[in-house]
Amino acid sequence: MSGAALALEVVVVFFLALFLLHRYGDFRKQHRMVLFATLLAWFLCFLIVFILPLDVSTTIYNQCMDDNKVHLVLSNTFTQDNSSNSSTSPTRVTKTCYKPWSYIPDGILPVFWRVVYWTSQFLTWLLIPFMQSYARSGGFSISGKIKTALIENAIYYGTYLLIFCSLLIYVAVSPQWHLTWSGLRTIGITAANTWGLFLLVLLLGYGLVEIPRSCWRASCHGHLLAKTYFKAAKLMTEKADAEENLEDVMEDVKTVSETIKYNHPLRKCIDTILKKASCPLEYQEKLGRNMDDYEDFDDKGNPYPSKKSLVKLHKQVIYAVQRHNRTHVQWQILLDEAFHLEDVAKNETSPSRQFVHSFPSADAPGWISKYLYSPKAEWYWECVLRRWCYRVLAVLLCVFSVAVVWSECTFFSTQPVLSLFAVFIQLAERDYNYVYIEMACFITIFFLCYCVYSTVFRIRVFNYYYLAPHHQTDAYSLQFSGMLFCRLTPPLCLNFLGVIHMDSTISHQDRKQTAYTSIMGSMQVLSIIANGFYIYYPMLIVLLCIATYFSLGTRCLNLLGFQQFMGDNDLTSDLKEESDRGTRKERADGGDSSVCQEWRERYGEQRERYSGRNRSTYSELKEADGSSAVSERAQSGRDRSDKAELLQDVEPLDFTGEEPSETDNRRYAGGHYLSTSASRSRIFDDV
Repeated sequence: MSGAALALEVVVVFFLALFLLHRYGDFRKQHRMVLFATLLAWFLCFLIVFILPLDVSTTIYNQCMDDNKVHLVLSNTFTQDNSSNSSTSPTRVTKTCYKPWSYIPDGILPVFWRVVYWTSQFLTWLLIPFMQSYARSGGFSISGKIKTALIENAIYYGTYLLIFCSLLIYVAVSPQWHLTWSGLRTIGITAANTWGLFLLVLLLGYGLVEIPRSCWRASCHGHLLAKTYFKAAKLMTEKADAEENLEDVMEDVKTVSETIKYNHPLRKCIDTILKKASCPLEYQEKLGRNMDDYEDFDDKGNPYPSKKSLVKLHKQVIYAVQRHNRTHVQWQILLDEAFHLEDVAKNETSPSRQFVHSFPSADAPGWISKYLYSPKAEWYWECVLRRWCYRVLAVLLCVFSVAVVWSECTFFSTQPVLSLFAVFIQLAERDYNYVYIEMACFITIFFLCYCVYSTVFRIRVFNYYYLAPHHQTDAYSLQFSGMLFCRLTPPLCLNFLGVIHMDSTISHQDRKQTAYTSIMGSMQVLSIIANGFYIYYPMLIVLLCIATYFSLGTRCLNLLGFQQFMGDNDLTSDLKEESDRGTRKERADGGDSSVCQEWRERYGEQRERYSGRNRSTYSELKEADGSSAVSERAQSGRDRSDKAELLQDVEPLDFTGEEPSETDNRRYAGGHYLSTSASRSRIFDDV
């Protein structure tokens, strides 16, 4: 098809990356350079995953053609040597090579892979780390932000330079190797792939166990509801801490704003902090009250903060606002999830088999809701079919995970072939079933990518980096995801080619190399890595899977003080006891009001959305589900409200004592959250 398949997949992958970026990013408020770098990183990584199966099928066809050429040359040579003999020379039968439908002509893939690989490496090792530091810098000018980014990345770049120099010295002192440009390039590629493989195995060992287990537990609504309440208890603490941190930072901003008057040379820095850092509106209004004070700053000898301290304060404000907005969005999403699970638990015993929502949508039902996804169909899906679908999917993923672990531990064995994926590909290669080969390659590499990348965002690096849907991902997290994608995808693809025995450097087979492997160079330049690390390090997956199965990491974090959800630990039991006491106290006060309604109102949900709610019905639902852990948290929220009112009485102008506006964290009727990424909307602008 003369490259038509390649062009088609490029277009499909581009729109897939664009769709995901639209879901997580904010096209209207985030800077175009941030969006472009993230889109390019995601696009290149997805492109490798989609195009690599075409490279495999094309290589198999080229291998068949090369074998026929060898057979033909040998047959002609044998015929010439025995032309004088009267006996008939043996006939060599050539194989019939069928060209795949997605065949890519020679010369296209090598150039294509070079462009994709080196562009992704430039993004992940140079551009994106620099842009991350630039975006988070508290500088007030472009030159100041560039200087800060260079200083922060000095150690970052110096570490990689030290590793490269170490490998360079190792090759230089080896008498059997001679340094060439090709050898230096291979050393750089090997160093990058070694770093990526080290992290890849750690993430893959966790994902191979946790993903099937998560699917199985997703079929148990009781477990999901208990875990949701546990996450709500943790998130409530984090949310309160984020609000307190923001109030403390804004108190410092207020103090500085009162010190630096309107005609001070550093006043424009204060204005930049208030505008470009996207401080909440109520804070900006309170700080703006000092703008009417036209007292000359030279009349008093009060000390003024330096520009360096304002840069530090600016960075603190950016981080505090980002954390505050992220926790509010997480809180809203978690509430929606909890309400949905409670609705499912309530409707499971419904005799009418009609799914009833506690918070019905105010919009008129569409054509799909009216005819295809009716309340009856929704009841069968949520209460019956979905559970079994998750269980079947969990079993399939578990079988796939076992096959991956077995293949990772045995892919170095070529006689006999023990890797399951190599066996499947070789069986299809005999019949030249290119469709099966490409589908098997795509499903396998897609599963590996999903295990690795989902692990990155499941761990969330101590919840600091977070990919939040509804356009709520900040610029720093978007760039971090793009950077990790570019670092992990090349070694993952090399590992996949080794598992299916298409990488002769690892399998030591005499066969044609794929175009992707050819751009990596000969790994034998560093034999200790090619014959040792690349082969035996992936076996560590077995130990990591065992540790993940017994939740050793979760237990260790729990012992260190990082609260983790464990169904049989004392922390979960204590939370249940506290919720029971809170529920009894709520009932003793004679309150027939809904605890969850207070939950919503206290933490900024839109009040009108639940104005028509039947409070007594929801109280019965909370009693039936045993989900009374919310009441204790709502009581603590009322205590914080009382403290805030006292602060208002003491100092009316102190904004730290006021409750956040309820309209700041609401949702639109269409289901889209308000954007929290305005602080990164113009990160490249000067003052």
